[in-house]
This record gives sequence, structure tokens and C-alpha cells, in this order.
Amino acid sequence: MAEIDYRHTGGQTRETAHATLETLLGQERAPVGQLHPQDWMQDARTRAVVRALTAGGAEVRFVGGCVRDALLHKAIKDIDIATQETPEVVIQRLQDAGLKAVPTGLEHGTVTAVADGLSIEVTTLRRDVKTDGRHAEVAFTTDFREDAARRDFTMNALSATPDGAVFDYFDGLSDLAARVVRFVGRPHERIREDYLRILRFFRFHAHYGEGAAQAEALRACRANAAGLDHLSGERVRDELLKILDAPDPARVLVEMRGETVLDRILPEAAHFDSLRVLSWLETSGLRRPGVEPDALRRLAALVAVDHDGARALAERLKLSNADRDRLAALAAPRTDDPEPDPAADDHGLRVQTYRLGPERLRDRALILWAGERAGTGRLDSARTARWMRLMDVALDWTPPSPPVRGRDILNLGVPPGPRVGDLVRTAEDAWIDSDFRADRQSLLQTLRSRL
Repeated sequence: MAEIDYRHTGGQTRETAHATLETLLGQERAPVGQLHPQDWMQDARTRAVVRALTAGGAEVRFVGGCVRDALLHKAIKDIDIATQETPEVVIQRLQDAGLKAVPTGLEHGTVTAVADGLSIEVTTLRRDVKTDGRHAEVAFTTDFREDAARRDFTMNALSATPDGAVFDYFDGLSDLAARVVRFVGRPHERIREDYLRILRFFRFHAHYGEGAAQAEALRACRANAAGLDHLSGERVRDELLKILDAPDPARVLVEMRGETVLDRILPEAAHFDSLRVLSWLETSGLRRPGVEPDALRRLAALVAVDHDGARALAERLKLSNADRDRLAALAAPRTDDPEPDPAADDHGLRVQTYRLGPERLRDRALILWAGERAGTGRLDSARTARWMRLMDVALDWTPPSPPVRGRDILNLGVPPGPRVGDLVRTAEDAWIDSDFRADRQSLLQTLRSRL
């Protein structure tokens, strides 16, 4: 196809200009590339699903993230297939082939095919009929280009046939190669269809983009930021945690703050330098088992809140009860909670591990360590060695269980009541003072001498 002069396309973007001209010409773009053989495509279970879906002659293609990530030589997390046939026909095709069909979202055209434990989402090609900024009403179509046009970003609008021929209607390959996240069509329009796309834009920029974000997209995100107020806490939470899971989330979060987006969803964000150092420790600084990127830990390092503020944030983001308690404990421990102290000797480090638990000690220590380093620029080698020793104890030493229980005190003849708990704590303190070496019999003997 000849190159298009976009100055004469009514202000359309390069993607919509191509699509408009092709529609007028009645043309289907030819494949623009070929995927190298992929294990997930050649897997017998994937082939069984494809064989079932094409039994009636319908065309199917792999779409979305599996195509994008395969082109980037990334691991494939999920397999998605688009089909020309309706969900009811899809279910019948799968069942006729002896495969399990789960109607996971029939109103949106989605059926999950299960083949020997492998789940593949199969969705009928769609076009948007009506949008309200949060949800879309769709109609089914048989046109792959029409389906691609409703996707958010050009790199997500790629599709591939079962034999690997890649179709690209909106120059997503060019953007993927340049690591540019670009909306399909006009950014303002795509965002107003679903305001969550603002957060998705920054999430994809965090994971796939390099350099500055695309200027037109940033302007649209800023102009429509107020639309984020209408999104549910669950949808905001999911995107925020995915942003925090990026290799360097602080870079993108600072951009979000500059575009007035972050204040809409996380006004508590304050410690960007600490987050940057924490991300470095998790991914490069330590490089040891037990220390991996953790979105909730990163959130705790980022926000400036007191204990009640942390719990209010958790409620707003609809975190689970366990995540709510963890966020509060990491972001704003209560004043009577013990804190990690890297200056302690080995016995003291074991006591900290026992009192806090290995996971909480690790998490809180990483946050404090990152805060120290962010505040001073760097730490001297002796201080760094102490933090690393604390991490070694927290990750390698397993706290034992206290040997003396309440029933042991009752067996000594002590009647039920508060004194039982006092004596259990006395035995526990003596056991800790012995560096967790004293056994049950010696501790009980000591207690007998005091009765």
C-alpha cells in the first residue's frame, strides 16, 4: 500500500487513516510478519483447541498479550484466541471435541476452553456499540480488523494465525520495536470509552515503554484524569498493583503525578526515592532467594500514612483483610511494635525474627534500609553489611516454637486464670534469653522452683 499523507485525512491518526482507506478499498491487510515456532502454539493442547474451533471452517487467531510477548521473546502468561463464531457455537465445538467449555463471560463473548489442565480464553470478535466510561456494550462481528480497532494500544491490537502469520492493522509492530505505548485511534476518545485506560496506559508504559511517554497520550490522560473518580476501588487497585510490580515503578509514578493522575488514585504517595531504592534492592541489589519484587511492600514504602490512614487506604482499594493488615503493619507500625535493628548482635537478630516473624522482619527491614539509602545517597560498607546480616538471619533462620504451653502450667497444679499466662510468658522469656536453646524440662524445673 502506498504511503498516506496524514495531513489530508481529516485530522485522523496514522492508524485510523490506514483503517479508513482500507475500508473504502475493501481490503484486508496481508500478514506483515511471521512468529518463530512457539512452544505454546505447538503444544498439543493448544492445537486441540484450535482444531476444535476451526472444525466448521471459521478463522481463529491468537490475539493480545500472547502475540505481543512472543514477539518480544517474553514468557507467555495467558493464551487468548479470537474467533468468528458466537459463544454458543464455540461451546458446542469444544464439547464435540471432548474439551471442557466454561462460560466465563458470555455477555462479552468469552468462553474458557480447558484442555488437559490448560485454560485458553476464546472470545468472539466484537465491536463496541455503547460505552459509558466504565463498561462497554458490544456486538459480535466477523471482522478481525474491527475487533482490533476496539483494543486500547497498538501493541495489543496484533494478532497471529495458528501457523504464526502476524497481522498488524495499526502499526503496533513499529511501536513495539520502539517501545512506545500508543493508543489505537484518538487517545481522548479511547480514554472516554473506559477511564481505566489511563491507568492501563501508565502500566504498559512501566512494563513495555522506554524513554518519555507518548506526548499526545499524556495530554489525553491529564485532560481526562477526573474520570478516574468514577472507577471502582477494585479496578484501580488491580492496575495500581500492576504498575508497582514493574521493574522501576517510581519512574512512571512520578510521571503520573506530573500529569495530575496519581493524586486522583493515591494522594498518599510521597516516598518516591525510597520506592526507587527498594525496587533496586529487590531486583539487583540483593539477588538472593526470598527477596523478589512485591507490589504491596512497594506500596507500603511509597505512602506517607499513619496506622489508621493505611487501613483507610486499604479499604479504599478494597484490599483483602490479610493485605489490609500487612499494609498497615509495613507502612505505619504501631508505636509498641518492635522495629528491625541492624545494629543488634546475632542473638538480637534472632529475637527480632522471632518477635516479628521472618516475612514481616524482611519486609520492614527492606523498607527501612531503602529509606536510609534514599535519605543519605549511600550507606557506608559497615552499615550495609549489618543490613545484609539482618536479611540473612531473617531469611535463613527458622524460629522454633516455644516449648512451654499453658497445659504444662496447669499440669504443675496452677489453677486456671491470669497467672497461667504470666508463667507461660516467664518461661518464654527465659527460653529467649537462652538463645532459644533451653528445653521444656529445664524451663518447667525453673518454674517449679518459683511456685
